[in-house]
Amino acid sequence: MREAESGCAPSRSKITSEREREFFEAVLDEVRTHGYEAVTMEGVAARTRCGKSTLYRRWRTKARFVAAALRADRQPRCAGIDTGSLAGDLRLAAAAAGTWSDRDTTLLQALGYAVMTDDDLRDAVRETVIAPEVAALEDVLRRAVERGEVPAGHPALEFVPGMIFGMTRIRPLVSGRPADADYLTRYVESAVLPALGLA
Repeated sequence: MREAESGCAPSRSKITSEREREFFEAVLDEVRTHGYEAVTMEGVAARTRCGKSTLYRRWRTKARFVAAALRADRQPRCAGIDTGSLAGDLRLAAAAAGTWSDRDTTLLQALGYAVMTDDDLRDAVRETVIAPEVAALEDVLRRAVERGEVPAGHPALEFVPGMIFGMTRIRPLVSGRPADADYLTRYVESAVLPALGLA
């Protein structure tokens, strides 16, 4: 089938934002379902009824395609949390993280070794999946210090982002179950808040 007949545009400028989003959703779903190594540009083209040459012209390689999909339209889930107290903020952040951790963990596991060997892919994962959430949580901690809830030099502060977001990655490996909102909220109550002297 020719590209003109399949609804795919023959040039970069002709791909609409809606069509691009369809490509991105398709490639990330393929990664989650089959693993990064098994995904092909041809397979995504077939799934989206697009000529593979369109994808190759736009992104050139699978790694760049997946990296672009990761970078597209990501918003930190923990951004904007401000209950007025650190304990309240961390409980809300835990609940927010628990609502998406299974999906993101599945994606990171599916990307596997490729994240360690491809610089652009690794940077995209850090920029889109990890860094925004860590930055949002660091804002929460900074405000708590400014309010005087926790001393600026408290030794546990630097570990809090890793404690919360690291647990979303580790629990599926340890127990085979996702770190859902209930689990992460209980974790914050029993481990994170005591570490900060707030329990």
